[in-house]
Amino acid sequence: MRSSDILIVDDEIGIRELLSEILQDEGYTVALAENAEVARQLRNQTRPALVLLDIWMPDCDGVTLLKEWAKSGQLNMPVVMMSGHASIDTAVEATRIGAFDFLEKPIALQKLLTTVQRAVKYGDMQVNTSLNLDKLGKSEPIQELKRQLERVAKVKSPVLLTGEPGSGFELVARFFHQGNTPWVTPAKPEQLADAPLELLQKANNGVLFLPEIGQYNRRIQQGLLFLLSKLDRFNVRLLCSCSRPLQELLVDPECDNRLLTALSSVIVPIPPLREHAEDIIFIAEQILTELVESKQVSAHKLTTAALNALRQYDWPGNLEQLRSIIKSLALTSESNDIDAPEVNKVLAQFRHEKPAAEETGFDFNMPLRELREQLERRYFEYHISLENGNMSRVAQKVGLERTHLYRKLKQLGIKFARKTAEE
Repeated sequence: MRSSDILIVDDEIGIRELLSEILQDEGYTVALAENAEVARQLRNQTRPALVLLDIWMPDCDGVTLLKEWAKSGQLNMPVVMMSGHASIDTAVEATRIGAFDFLEKPIALQKLLTTVQRAVKYGDMQVNTSLNLDKLGKSEPIQELKRQLERVAKVKSPVLLTGEPGSGFELVARFFHQGNTPWVTPAKPEQLADAPLELLQKANNGVLFLPEIGQYNRRIQQGLLFLLSKLDRFNVRLLCSCSRPLQELLVDPECDNRLLTALSSVIVPIPPLREHAEDIIFIAEQILTELVESKQVSAHKLTTAALNALRQYDWPGNLEQLRSIIKSLALTSESNDIDAPEVNKVLAQFRHEKPAAEETGFDFNMPLRELREQLERRYFEYHISLENGNMSRVAQKVGLERTHLYRKLKQLGIKFARKTAEE
């Protein structure tokens, strides 16, 4: 079964053949399953574009199979339930579990084609998002994040997403995006200063997402302030993200406090991965499944020991780091089963012993200027070591633009290799 297939699951051969013939005439490719067991086997092979799932089958009813897929993380494609004698309660339950829609038999031709078209389009949109919010887990911090997002969604004010680097800002921002409406992210931040109205026109009646506004220079900030005054005119929902602490921005002379004030009416903090560590195993399996199904890596499985090793790491790079490491493991593993030693070998490259407290003392008899330089020098050296010389990540961690970071390091006499900054 190819990933573009529609999977029809029905125990009646006449229904399977009729639906298959109709959909193939419309240009769709079709795979058939006469019961839940065959459907499971086909689903384990790849992600179909859509599943048409009969509720009443002899070996296992469709709602039970839907629950299985939801529990295992395989319900990442639209499923349309079918039945000739299902109650309203059954349809409601299926929708609650995650079914996209419900078709009552006998199915009218136009109703079938319209529903399939909508479902496939919705599925394509889901594929374009590497992870959706529902897959961040079921822990209390994530449930509270969802509740807060639901409250915020009811107001039209700009939203500022805050958190540590790698916290999945765009993933969370996608919560506010409605289907069939624009989603716009500037190719370069300078567009905010050079062509703000053009951005708003592209995002008309949709969402404008601005990542890492804490890195914007004064000129770009001025463009953003102008853009804020025109949001209502274009009916644009503005979403911004910032991984720099807001307290740090408030005292930064490069930051226009008027901008912070304008964006601070609705702030949504995203919890770091270590604060909902019980979700790490679930998220890791989802990431690997999606990498396999999108053909980015070959089929692999994380062993229980490997998942536990991932669970025990504190993930300073959060969701982005987790995704990067899982992809690296899948690309380099010689076996289909990724085990704990492979995980620990990769994670060992990121682990650094923190200096003991007695080793971090300073001589407070020094002049303030010299003490400050000593502190700054040790601070930047620590972060350069922590990030293995990757200056892009260092800049993110310390909250400076790369040009400002290089200038500061030169002032402090800290040597660094620029070539590693692009690795």
